Amino acid sequence: MDESSGSQSIDRAAALLALVAERHEEGATLAELVRRTGLKQPTARRLLVALIRAGLIEQSEASRRYHLGISAYLYGTIASDRFAAHSLADESVRRLAERSGDTAFFSVRQGYSTLCLLREEGPHPIRSHVLNIGQRHPLGVAAHGIAILACLGDADVDAVIEANRGYYASHYPMLTEQVLRALVAETRKRGFAINRGLFHQGAWAIGIAVRGPTGAVIGALSIGAIESRLNDERQPEIMAMLKAEARKLEARVAAVDTQGRTGAPPAGEAKEGSRTGRGRERSQRHAAST
Repeated sequence: MDESSGSQSIDRAAALLALVAERHEEGATLAELVRRTGLKQPTARRLLVALIRAGLIEQSEASRRYHLGISAYLYGTIASDRFAAHSLADESVRRLAERSGDTAFFSVRQGYSTLCLLREEGPHPIRSHVLNIGQRHPLGVAAHGIAILACLGDADVDAVIEANRGYYASHYPMLTEQVLRALVAETRKRGFAINRGLFHQGAWAIGIAVRGPTGAVIGALSIGAIESRLNDERQPEIMAMLKAEARKLEARVAAVDTQGRTGAPPAGEAKEGSRTGRGRERSQRHAAST
């Protein structure tokens, strides 16, 4: 096997792994993975078997669906020390959900894409189920993706649009270059991003970027709800919540970066328990696939 074919196999295996992660709760079927990757079934199955041997994926004997394996968990645990913001965001996401009553998220930038890492349901009974833990989208899609993209320089924005042009056209035809650039300009002016049901009718969201100690954007906090919950009258209240939590999260990330470990919470912020457990189970129980 030459170098190019080996690299292609890794790319395909990584794509399968990402899709299985996206469907972490229900599990992914072989038919779904074949459809979404465009791979032939024998190829997809061969790569899945290799991932199973590596412990990155497991197949349920009962449902025959694919789930993340023990090695994926172990590697993630080992890597968690290098990504302090991801774990530190847990408290902010939980507070946002509790105080807003709606669904709160934390997503990170991965190259030209975003990845949803945290999701927490608020107590309001009507929810907007359009973003789940593990879902990946091109930058510029959804409020968090717009917020992150708007923080990049003009040359980087151009590169993102060019890299994702084909995917926008095939999956998000409503997101033309003109619309996307207008959203970026609006977000830069406002300081936060608003998705007014552009991608899913009636599903609105507001997002704000989160920066690391160097000033580079690392992710975004966002709140999603039905349109009536994010109208003009309520937007200032939601934005104030997001801005406050973004600043707290940035301060905590800076403290970890300086100390090399999680220090005391910033002044005025009480230490709260982790969402791991009851809260995470609650958020995952309510999560629904797009």
